[in-house]
Amino acid sequence: MKRHIRFSDDENFLILLDQRYLPEEKWFVCRNVEDIVYAIKKMVVRGAPAIGIVAGYGCYLAAATTDPSDPNWQKIVKEKLELIAEARPTAVNLVHVIKKMEEAWMLDPDMSLEDLKWIWLKMAKEIHNEDVIANQTMGKLAQELIPQKATIMTHCNAGALATGGYGTALGVIRAAKSAGKDIRVIANETRPFLQGARITAYELYYDDIPVKVICDNSAAYLMAKGMVDLVVVGADRIASNGDTANKIGTYNLAVLCNYHNIPFYVAAPSSTFDLSISSGKDIPIEERPEKEVTHIDGKRIVPEGVGVYNFAFDVTPNELITAIITEKGIIRPPYDLNIEKLIGPEFRKKEKK
Repeated sequence: MKRHIRFSDDENFLILLDQRYLPEEKWFVCRNVEDIVYAIKKMVVRGAPAIGIVAGYGCYLAAATTDPSDPNWQKIVKEKLELIAEARPTAVNLVHVIKKMEEAWMLDPDMSLEDLKWIWLKMAKEIHNEDVIANQTMGKLAQELIPQKATIMTHCNAGALATGGYGTALGVIRAAKSAGKDIRVIANETRPFLQGARITAYELYYDDIPVKVICDNSAAYLMAKGMVDLVVVGADRIASNGDTANKIGTYNLAVLCNYHNIPFYVAAPSSTFDLSISSGKDIPIEERPEKEVTHIDGKRIVPEGVGVYNFAFDVTPNELITAIITEKGIIRPPYDLNIEKLIGPEFRKKEKK
């Protein structure tokens, strides 16, 4: 996949592949914090790791667009960071990155704005590159779970475009292809934003990986016919007990997999874990505008006056998850103990900084 998040050092702006228009390719330029917040809220960029990466560059732009001669520049920068942090509530990577940037600043609270800009841009680029490496590692580790020949179902888009590059769930699939396995993919369309139909299918077709798109409500029928060997999805936040928030409709798939005895895997980097919460009940679930459901291509399909529910995510209980694939290793039940062993030390290390 082409680099979909690009920072121009010469022009001092961030350019994003606008995912609202895929498979048509359009680009969105972020020159300030307002542009970053718009890009995150309006889903120019989506996927927890990608949102975190864009937030990192957003912190830099917060500093770069602040007047160093203003005696209140520190307060102004902090207010800009708060705007970025509030852009979307469910993806924990967003909060993790901003906290990391603030911690670096607090190591020397009296540093100049110029020094802060330099540090934050360096950190944003490191976060970006580290995510790609983590995804590639995750993909390799996951191969012990993937048969030599398999049809894999996935939901939403957890690919290169949802991350810094390569992907989480799709990274597992890309790694399987690189390992010479005979892999085919079923991509759920993922209403109402159609990330599966527009974005996952776009990525896999681009990489010459066989893919077919299905309506979300046909997943059970395909499983019953024996057409699905395993399901791999990404995650936007994982609680300390393994409960996982992902795109709405993921919980449905986990229940179906449990009934049909099909492995259900979650692929996510360690940055997606939120060990400060004990279960999925504490994960904030975003509700998005009704128009995403009531309209298609600007045309209303739901009668005037009829309301809708448009939850962006749901929570899959840990008991329905076969394993969680991370760049640090594969986590199996009991999740509360094994997440603590694998992710806990790194989490506590971050907390102490």
